[in-house]
Amino acid sequence: MKTTKNNRRDFLKKTALATGAGLVAPSLTFGILRSKNNAGEIIGHGNFKYRVDKEWGVQDPAKIPINDCHEMVLDSQGRIFMTTTGENNNNILIYDKSGKVLDSWGTVFPGAHGLSITGEGKDQYLFITDPDTHKVFKTTLDGRILMTIERPKEVSGYTSNEQFKPTETAIMPNGDIYIADGYGENYIIQYNAKGEYIRHFGGKGDGETEFSCCHGITMDTRNMENPTLLITSRATQQFKRFTLEGEHLETVSLPGCSVCRPVVHGENIYFAVIVTKTWDSYDGMLAILDKDNKVVSLPGGSTPRYANGTLLAPEYDGKTFRNPHDVLVDDDGSLYVPQWASGKTYPIKLNRV
Repeated sequence: MKTTKNNRRDFLKKTALATGAGLVAPSLTFGILRSKNNAGEIIGHGNFKYRVDKEWGVQDPAKIPINDCHEMVLDSQGRIFMTTTGENNNNILIYDKSGKVLDSWGTVFPGAHGLSITGEGKDQYLFITDPDTHKVFKTTLDGRILMTIERPKEVSGYTSNEQFKPTETAIMPNGDIYIADGYGENYIIQYNAKGEYIRHFGGKGDGETEFSCCHGITMDTRNMENPTLLITSRATQQFKRFTLEGEHLETVSLPGCSVCRPVVHGENIYFAVIVTKTWDSYDGMLAILDKDNKVVSLPGGSTPRYANGTLLAPEYDGKTFRNPHDVLVDDDGSLYVPQWASGKTYPIKLNRV
């Protein structure tokens, strides 16, 4: 199955009606209405099992409104930052680990999507991608904009600002910035810490060095002597590994799994599977891979199964998630999951058991 942007656009149109009805329809807002459905159930497989807490992040929408929630990161103080879209609400929410909202800010990122954090201690910064404004922003943790990156004019594949629709960044220890143009021309563009262009690679296509929705990107540091880039090709249900210079190393196929962004924690890779079959099925789950790229747990889905070394397409459990878009792993191994186009539901926590 190949997921296309047209499918996503059609789904958004359908979801607009669901979102409007969400404040009165429990089936669309089990979080907001504090439903007990599935509260406390255990999901996952093997050594990666979790107790579901759908009420962890729930707020009063009249006071703390959200729209489509996209990604979450953890700062050095233990605070959790989350992006959410919309022109009539703050686009960054800051939670503590108990689920209390400590602060919110930002009204100039209406399409707030990718969220990365870099630096140490008091010198930490956020990178926010906004495909709606065609920009990437570097900000302080309290929302002061330090740098803005727009369409890379050095790349001949772009002829207008509107073609640049960045979805994710990966920040290197030396400050280099890799931007994934997942909703645009599907290039990966590398900049130095000052925002100066270095190189680009990728582009739209199904070849091994190309992408069909390079939605997410991260640096894989599990081999510290030889770090690499893990990059999503979501519509072809793959992620691809590249050197930091943009040379293709391997492609990992995950049939039935439309991968958002890979998240490296310990020896494992975590990611949200936003959809397995169709955009209007609300059939997403999470996936956890071991160091050999084998799926070992599918929280919210069926037990991982392989045939002749190939993953068999997983089945949704019918109750845990709607459209999970990201996963944040804390120091205890618990997971936090924001959801996209899900009837304005707040993020869910999965407590490791």
